Amino acid sequence: MRDRRLLLLAALVACGVGAHFAAGLNPYYYDVLVGVGINLILAASLNLVNGHTGQFSLGHAGFMAVGAYASAWLTLRAGGGSTLVFVLALLAGGAAAGLAGLAVGLPSLRLRGDYLAIVTLGFNEIIRGVIGNCEALGAQRGLGGMLRHTDLFWTFTGAILTVYVVTSLVGSTYGRGFLAVRDDEIAAEAVGIGTTKYKVLAFVVAAFFAGIAGGLYAHFKQYINPEGFNFFRSMDIVVMVILGGMGSTAGVCVAAALLTVLPEGLRWVSHLASLPAWLQHVAENRMILYSLLLIVLMLTRPQGLFGPRTARAHDRP
Repeated sequence: MRDRRLLLLAALVACGVGAHFAAGLNPYYYDVLVGVGINLILAASLNLVNGHTGQFSLGHAGFMAVGAYASAWLTLRAGGGSTLVFVLALLAGGAAAGLAGLAVGLPSLRLRGDYLAIVTLGFNEIIRGVIGNCEALGAQRGLGGMLRHTDLFWTFTGAILTVYVVTSLVGSTYGRGFLAVRDDEIAAEAVGIGTTKYKVLAFVVAAFFAGIAGGLYAHFKQYINPEGFNFFRSMDIVVMVILGGMGSTAGVCVAAALLTVLPEGLRWVSHLASLPAWLQHVAENRMILYSLLLIVLMLTRPQGLFGPRTARAHDRP
């Protein structure tokens, strides 16, 4: 446990130093790096539900939306000028998303498999519908005017803390319950493990960090719209978890970074004048190529990038 804390402290110091030197980066590269950090938070938190606990949620973008709008609304009402206001708004946005996770989890997490996926997908659409019809949150016009508080330091601090909390929780004695629910829910219930309690807790923790990611996103883009948190956004996060390896924290982090950078890399390739015309044409249709690469990777590595080696690392004595 002490080693983990030392690693956390070292990672936070490295994050601060790296953010200082990255401040002068090209705005485009800076935007991509912040996107990587936000996706790390989203993927690592969803991995607690889909990977470690063995559930299947399709509504993670809904929790992200709750955190984004709650934190943005608070900073706008408070004037949004100080870092303290920003941090408190982030925590409040995370708490609001956690409450939303609790509200969804209590009645629905007795469901399993496809039924749970449908419920969480429905929740995502309900959240978008409520926000889209709420004038106080900008409705379909969106909400803007937030100051840009989010930078690389805050983004990667959030990512590091998310990974630390998830790995520490799952690696603890108490956290063995998550793995028991994943491996055999009926057997876990038979030995007295409260499976519903563990599933709800996983949902609430994951929703809290998704809300933090939403707050960081809102205060970086300075404008949010309900369409930015649709079903496709949720699917992007699910793909990161599956591609990285269900239950593998390292694999999920690598996949989150890879799937954030890859579309931008294909965009860059499409503008290379030295490429043959046919290859430029392929690169210009980068989303088709991106989808094909995902299909090939899942056919060749259905267990994910790090599946065989690390997916069950916590199960070893």
